[in-house]
Amino acid sequence: MLTEEDVIWGYRLCLNREPESDGVIREWIGNVGDRASLARALISSNEHVANNGALQSPFWHYHTSFDPIALIKKYARRDVRSSPSHVTNFLGVKVRPNVFPALLSGQVGTVERVPLPANWHADIAEWGSCLRALDLSGDRFVMLELGCGWGCWMNNLGVAAKSVGKKIHLYGIEADATHLEYARQALSDNEILHHEYVLVNGIAGKSAAVALFPKVQSGIDWGGSAIINPTMEQLDNASHSGAFVSIPVIDIGNLLKDEPRIDLVHIDIQGAELDLLREVFSLLCEKVRYVFIGTHSKQIEAGLFEIFLTNGHWKLEMERAAIFHISDGVPVVIGDGIQAWRNVRFQ
Repeated sequence: MLTEEDVIWGYRLCLNREPESDGVIREWIGNVGDRASLARALISSNEHVANNGALQSPFWHYHTSFDPIALIKKYARRDVRSSPSHVTNFLGVKVRPNVFPALLSGQVGTVERVPLPANWHADIAEWGSCLRALDLSGDRFVMLELGCGWGCWMNNLGVAAKSVGKKIHLYGIEADATHLEYARQALSDNEILHHEYVLVNGIAGKSAAVALFPKVQSGIDWGGSAIINPTMEQLDNASHSGAFVSIPVIDIGNLLKDEPRIDLVHIDIQGAELDLLREVFSLLCEKVRYVFIGTHSKQIEAGLFEIFLTNGHWKLEMERAAIFHISDGVPVVIGDGIQAWRNVRFQ
């Protein structure tokens, strides 16, 4: 959840001023679930563009071995039509406003511009990386989205893949049951058929049997982080507090056992990325062509470099560091970073 300090520093860094009032701060805290969404909203605001120019956005600053803007433009459709019940993006993907009411309610019936440098949920680096994975796939595109929420990348890449004639099989794992229903509805809205996807309620893992997940306010809070293999004390405390729900840990190796190759694994699990990757890394090396990771700290970014670069199977294709400010000598992330890695075993 956002804090008052997050909003204040978001304004200072993005708009070079203080928030108008305590009421404005409370409105952001109540309606925006995480720092990355706050940063994207402020940076894409008319005030930021007018004051700083679009090229001042940190989302223009990334390191890459391919041309992400060319890929975004390649898949952008020219025949997109608006929907009276949705916000429609440049790929033709329809999104209901209940996914993120604070940002989307006022945009129903509109078609979003091409996200240069960003839109409300992703920037050039993430759009480019995910479309890169799609572009490298053959005539069948298979992906797994961990922490899929409303099925963001399942929908975007599924629609994009079908627009160029590819067959698809999309897997998504999500801890919050209501968000999983959002994903099911979005897939239906975007004409992705039942046999083309699998949605699972749980936490991705390998060895654990159960996890605790905080109860979240669906459509507002997208930042829940699970407790894997909780102790008896944690289970007892969770039972008494009512703040957590118990959910299964999904063995992704078993989930994907019938797939000879996965074209993309998209991982954005609110700071648990390193622990999961250490657990399933051999599986990724064996059958995954491309991995995208949303990073939530400088420590995670360093750990990912250590894991992938020491293996020998992986090449970094995209990196944009987490956006942060310094608070009492400590880096505080206000915008998630990204890394995208390509498995050289699959040429």
